[in-house]
Amino acid sequence: MFNQFRLFGVALLTLGVFALSACDSSSASGSGTGTISIAVTDAPVDSATAVVVEFTGITLQPQDGEAIEFDFDEPRHIDLLSLQGDASELLLEDETVAAGQYVWMRLKVNALNGELDSYIELDDGSQHGLFIPGGAQSGLKLVSGFSVPEGGAAAFTIDFDLRKSVVKPAAVVRDYQLKPVLRLVENEQAGGITGTVDASWVSEADCSAAVYAYLGVDVTLGSEGSDNPPLSSALVALNPDTGDYDYQLGFLPAGEYTLAFTCQADSDQPDELNEIEFLASEKVEVSGGASTTLNFVAPF
Repeated sequence: MFNQFRLFGVALLTLGVFALSACDSSSASGSGTGTISIAVTDAPVDSATAVVVEFTGITLQPQDGEAIEFDFDEPRHIDLLSLQGDASELLLEDETVAAGQYVWMRLKVNALNGELDSYIELDDGSQHGLFIPGGAQSGLKLVSGFSVPEGGAAAFTIDFDLRKSVVKPAAVVRDYQLKPVLRLVENEQAGGITGTVDASWVSEADCSAAVYAYLGVDVTLGSEGSDNPPLSSALVALNPDTGDYDYQLGFLPAGEYTLAFTCQADSDQPDELNEIEFLASEKVEVSGGASTTLNFVAPF
């Protein structure tokens, strides 16, 4: 069964610099300036080998003044599925903008119905278009406010939660729909969690293994489609170099978390309420700019 997707953010990886043009720059507050960097990241998803989105630019809206437009000289085709854990890819790098408060940013994308400008590739090798309703006109808008310090630098990562965002089409529709669940994370205030899961759990033939991360302690553990969904999740995979079953969660805001392990990730559909079983849960604290280790060990 096709299972949808997830996302989150901390460190930026400089994976390449590309040409872009800025226009209509206006003051956010006063005459001072700062720099901004923006990256995208994602997490793994069942039954797909690639989720490619075509980005054409970014719009930043200051609290005061006209929008600032960054239009890429050439569209950027980014496979979000390749950006797992603490991996990310830059869309803007150290661009000078007006310092001050901003109220939203918008990612410009090409994702038309019936086209393969943005697309998903499944395990069987088939490719299907990704259609974002209204995406060509309105893009992908994040309404989380943010600020750029005068004389300083701000760096953010946009986490695409693809497990929650990609919708399998009805029989009469050719394309998959992308209804993005996005999170804006300030890199300096985020961290990550890495660890292993006991092989006696993961090696079972019917185990679709994943680790869910819930913000807070003593929380209710819910499925993706419940009233208590995880903030993020990561699939568990065999590390051929160590023989361990590893997971990695990146770009988590600093704070206390509850992590839970399940073998039923492929049964967890974000557009419906599913009852899934968690075999273990652990508490962990995440610090900004740091990676924390948490291993799941089966009781004996």
